[in-house]
Amino acid sequence: MRKLKIITAAVATSLFYGCSLAPVAYKEPGPWQTSRPSDRLPRGDWWISAHDTELSRLELQIDKANPDLAAAVARYDEATAFLSQTRAGLFPQLGVGGALTNNRQSDNRPLRGSGEPSVYGANSLTFELDYDFDLWGRVHNEVAANKDLAQAGAAEMESVRLSLHIKLADAYFSLRGDDEKLKLLRDSEAAYAHALKVTTTLFHGGVAPAEDMTRAGTNLYTVRAQIDEIEAQRALSEHAIASLAGISASSFAIPPDANPVNFDAIPLDVPSALLQRRPDIAAAERRVAAANASIGIARAAFFPDISLSPMMGFQSDSTANLLSASNLIWAIGPQLSATLFDAGLHRAELAAARAKLNESAANYRSTVLRGFQEVEDNLALLSHLRDEAQAEDLAVQNAQRTLKFSFNQYQAGAVSYLDVFEAQTAALQVSQSAIDLRVRYLHACVGLVGALGGGWPGIKADQTDLPAAQIPGAKTRSPVEAPTDAGLALS
Repeated sequence: MRKLKIITAAVATSLFYGCSLAPVAYKEPGPWQTSRPSDRLPRGDWWISAHDTELSRLELQIDKANPDLAAAVARYDEATAFLSQTRAGLFPQLGVGGALTNNRQSDNRPLRGSGEPSVYGANSLTFELDYDFDLWGRVHNEVAANKDLAQAGAAEMESVRLSLHIKLADAYFSLRGDDEKLKLLRDSEAAYAHALKVTTTLFHGGVAPAEDMTRAGTNLYTVRAQIDEIEAQRALSEHAIASLAGISASSFAIPPDANPVNFDAIPLDVPSALLQRRPDIAAAERRVAAANASIGIARAAFFPDISLSPMMGFQSDSTANLLSASNLIWAIGPQLSATLFDAGLHRAELAAARAKLNESAANYRSTVLRGFQEVEDNLALLSHLRDEAQAEDLAVQNAQRTLKFSFNQYQAGAVSYLDVFEAQTAALQVSQSAIDLRVRYLHACVGLVGALGGGWPGIKADQTDLPAAQIPGAKTRSPVEAPTDAGLALS
């Protein structure tokens, strides 16, 4: 009984005072501050800032049907299952066993007693309990490491989700930009076809040279080739959206819509604390914590492992009265195991754990620095795209004005069709550049959303300060459309 009391006291002490050999603080000082990952904060349905019902419908489809997201969820479920497996090691394991056997021993068995029967029964019912005292915190550190890895898995799942939403928005904005270009090019095609008809009539009437007719034809067939190119680009964007939404590309289609897509303004003074909401930063921080706990696991291997495996049961040569007190058997006592020589194995494992911590810390810092870079990159893009938009808007206005003057002078016979041809080409190019600029602006908006880890709670965004009238291409007109006071018809 005295021994039993001592063992019981040891078990209680290990339960409440088990130590951990994992580092609790950084050894070297540095310009660090405590990280407070905020990846659990809601990121919001940031795509509603585009005010596009089709985009919103497709974005919601990602959570329902995207296979990449489903795979990320399964990886997170696997990580939580590993955590549950490890956590079970913190508690005693109780088992039961039983046997009902009839045995015969050899008549010539060595050291067989003269009165022993040749055939005998061996029946037993036993209960066993196994418990590791975890004096050095090995199991606790395994639980901590797997908990950190499970949290990292949750953050990586959110990172996949955010990435998929961003990819879909980028593809959608590219598709809508193609719709704007197709409308511009088809309007230009109609105007170029009319110009070819007019110059052909004038040529056959001996009024205009053949060069006027061939130049008009060059513009017409060039724009038709561009239409085919843009339609191919649009098809690829549409197929990408279908895959992201978890829909077969063969049965998926988005109706054309040439209306410009707007995006609510993003505050350019967003706080850097929002970076802590980035799921990739949170995942990297959790992996540092897991690597730190792994050092404690490696250190615990240097010390003896002490466990307790008491057993109690009943044993008899017959089933009659098997559970009687006279058939009681039991065994109790601590067990100790330790390594005397391992040729440096444990030291190598500890060195590897420390190297893994250094690697994880470097990856964490790299992820944070990359986050700041991505924010700064997209803020710079948004800022400069505003200035570029104003210049491009003036370019579009001047190109339209040049086309008007050239066409009026051509009607008056003051210039050749070459001036009109060059004005048409320049106007079409700057109008297409205006649309490209608008799509780049939308991509920069989405890029900043990704850099910040989602939307920006608590910051109310007013309507973009880059209005449609200032974004070249927001309201496009065929570059060969002559103003109403000039007209294009030469007949």
